[in-house]
Amino acid sequence: MPHTIRLHRVLKAPPERVYRAFIDPAAVSKWNAPDGFTAVVHEMDARVGGHYRTSFINFANGETHSFGGEYHALVPGERIVVSDRFDDPNLPGEMVTTVALRAVSCGTELSITQEGLPDVVPPEMCYLGWQQSLELLARLVETAPPAEMS
Repeated sequence: MPHTIRLHRVLKAPPERVYRAFIDPAAVSKWNAPDGFTAVVHEMDARVGGHYRTSFINFANGETHSFGGEYHALVPGERIVVSDRFDDPNLPGEMVTTVALRAVSCGTELSITQEGLPDVVPPEMCYLGWQQSLELLARLVETAPPAEMS
């Protein structure tokens, strides 16, 4: 049976900035790949019905894992729903990732649900990768350039 994973994090950044980090190709390239991987965003048409294509490249051995999907819901600063499908036939099926953002007193509450994770991907490996990626996301959105800090 495909797995569902759920993640939760509070970020010290406004929801609009966190939302932008999910739909800006340069931002996604910076934070989305877990440790040991780089990310290349080949296409990103962040609108309902639009598509994206991304590759994660294993830095140690050069292996590429490509995937893509379609945006099903985009509510700025609040919600993103996107489908994901791996190019590798050994990773069949479609995943649906829902990102929910909620303004809280110290920034943004981020809740992510990823449904339909292929059986061959151990859920704990997916959790580990997401934890690493979310740490990079926090570094991106929580750090204001010096001019914005005063």
